[in-house]
Amino acid sequence: MTSHHGRHAVPTEQFPDLTHFFSPRRVAMVGATEDLGKFGGRCMRQMIDFGYTGALYPVNPKREQIFGLPCHTSIASLPDTPDHVGIVLPAHAVPAALEQCAERGVPFATVFSSGFGETGNDQGLADQRRILDIARAGNIRLMGPNCNGMVNFVNGFALTSTATIQGPRRPAGDIGVVSQSGGAGQVNIMWRAQQAGLGISYQVSCGNAADLDLVDYAAFMLESQATKVVLMLAERLADGDRLRALARRAAELDKPIIMVKVGRTEAGSKAAASHTGAVTGADGVCDAALRQMGIVRVDDCNELYETAMLLRQGRRPGGRRAAAMSISGGNLVMVADLGASLGIEWPSYSEQTCLKLAESLPGFGSANNPTDLTAAAIGQRDAYKNAAQTILQDPAVDILIPVLTINSAADVRAIAEVSAGSDKPVAVLWTGCASNDAALTPEVLVAEGLAVYRDALPCLKAVHRAMQYAEFRRRLSSPEAVRPKNIDAAAARHLLDEADGPLSEYRSKALLQHYGLPVTAETLVLSAGDAVAAASRIDGPVALKIQSPDIPHKTEAGAMRLDVTGERAVTAAYDAVIAAAKAYRPDARIEGVLVQEMIADAQEIFVGISHDATFGPVLTLGLGGIYVEVLKDVVFRLAPLTPDEARRALGELRAFKLLEGVRGKPAADVDALVDCLVRVSWLAIDLGGRIAELDINPLCVLPKGRGARVVDALVIPHRTAD
Repeated sequence: MTSHHGRHAVPTEQFPDLTHFFSPRRVAMVGATEDLGKFGGRCMRQMIDFGYTGALYPVNPKREQIFGLPCHTSIASLPDTPDHVGIVLPAHAVPAALEQCAERGVPFATVFSSGFGETGNDQGLADQRRILDIARAGNIRLMGPNCNGMVNFVNGFALTSTATIQGPRRPAGDIGVVSQSGGAGQVNIMWRAQQAGLGISYQVSCGNAADLDLVDYAAFMLESQATKVVLMLAERLADGDRLRALARRAAELDKPIIMVKVGRTEAGSKAAASHTGAVTGADGVCDAALRQMGIVRVDDCNELYETAMLLRQGRRPGGRRAAAMSISGGNLVMVADLGASLGIEWPSYSEQTCLKLAESLPGFGSANNPTDLTAAAIGQRDAYKNAAQTILQDPAVDILIPVLTINSAADVRAIAEVSAGSDKPVAVLWTGCASNDAALTPEVLVAEGLAVYRDALPCLKAVHRAMQYAEFRRRLSSPEAVRPKNIDAAAARHLLDEADGPLSEYRSKALLQHYGLPVTAETLVLSAGDAVAAASRIDGPVALKIQSPDIPHKTEAGAMRLDVTGERAVTAAYDAVIAAAKAYRPDARIEGVLVQEMIADAQEIFVGISHDATFGPVLTLGLGGIYVEVLKDVVFRLAPLTPDEARRALGELRAFKLLEGVRGKPAADVDALVDCLVRVSWLAIDLGGRIAELDINPLCVLPKGRGARVVDALVIPHRTAD
């Protein structure tokens, strides 16, 4: 039951050792039967047919034998303690079976039964909590409930009912598959990947994941020498910290994780909830978090294994520069258009490359990229091979896309030979067939280790994602995030400890100042006379704003005045602001009125911290002022940020060009903005657990060299229990 290519490193403390879960020496099936119309019968038959060689104990008090094996009345009556127990019983009978497992010292159990948390009702949720409590009390690690089990192609063990493994067992491959769904995971991903020529190492469909979850199974697969890439179909990501730990380990091993995360829309989130009781977080946050971790997110199941074809090779493109070649000009035009729409660049070849192409292909025209080999290549020996090798040697080319249509087997094999021997990745687009060898198919080449695609868009999406993953790999060598100087976290915590509800703008800014953020020149006053005196110390017009923890949105209350100039106007504005606040909320606690400088000729940016159910404190930034809610041009990041990551985040904004200066306006002080973002990210790290929400809107970024100013801010602490 062991295999040298299935050896595992010692698990980290965050992830359990699942060796005997995936490769048990002894297995029991509670609810076993010979009736193939029942789940327990199909599981038994599949396990036997798949070639399991360990001890197998059917458990059913009504039978003496099942498929020629002695049947046992209970877990207690087994001759030896099993490593893994499958349970196929009505939901009400599962707790008693788990209690027997606990008494016997069983380390792993899989509960196939439904009727638990996925129902969404109180009874189902309570029943799921009960079996989880039994498992934890008995030191049992649990898969399910409401699952379809697992398949181990490496060691020949299947605990599942799926028909996708019927027939001769397929050889083990280098792709791990993890999902909560049975049908989608085992059919849409595993079976379809095998049909495409890929091999699977391990597959899990874990259902409700009450105990062991996607991350646990993926961690085991990553550590296996048999696995090069892990594919995940996630309906729910329960623990962002553990996912980050998994992603860090994947990065250390250079084993990509490719994920479909469903629930992008409200309809999808509801469907996920009804399927496995999943609750999905904000999709924009999830998308950004996965990208930041280096997890490659795709949209559909086919894109999982199509991307894996390329990434499993371990050859990473050095940039976004691709080359394509074919005798089909129409295919090349399509490839060029689709590639450009995905951000793939088509560089010009070097003069040396052009000369070599001309030498190897007499009658060849101009060497553009993508490269139309024209009729000059048809029937010419080694034409494809020579052209591909020449293009791959060009330093401007990071990845090659040879486009085949209906070609001779010799031409197809020539491209396969070049791909196998290249230090650069090669993604083969083969739309036709081998004209003289029906047995030579794309699936054959994929099984040999090549990345072969039937259509242009899937091919180019895989290339694009390989480029993104390579960019992530290059970022790993960048310096880690470093806490900036002039941060007083203790003083900031003290401010939050004193808070009774939302912090006023003045107090919110005081907290931000403890993190080194620059704020506007301003004074908190308690009388009209003090307001006049404060305004006289500010050069230019001023703003007057009510300060109250009970009036977080001053505009709605009409309790602010802008561009106020002169003693009389300041006095009138002070009285008006106080009157508006009392009219809006008579019982409001008034801290005073803030007299503040007006900022002109600046670009307004929104910066916020919110709490995501999965990933915890999340940094949000976008165009500020009133535009943040209207245009929704925002990006998300997990904290802490490096300056480089802050710049990348800014570069993702559609409005970033405004910061660079347009129509004669000067460029904004992006360096100062980056410093502010880094500091806010550390605030999120230190105080994220205490802050429900933080809004800086606007953060005014002045022209280059003049810095930035926090003009308005709101901090809402988490409510504490009474």
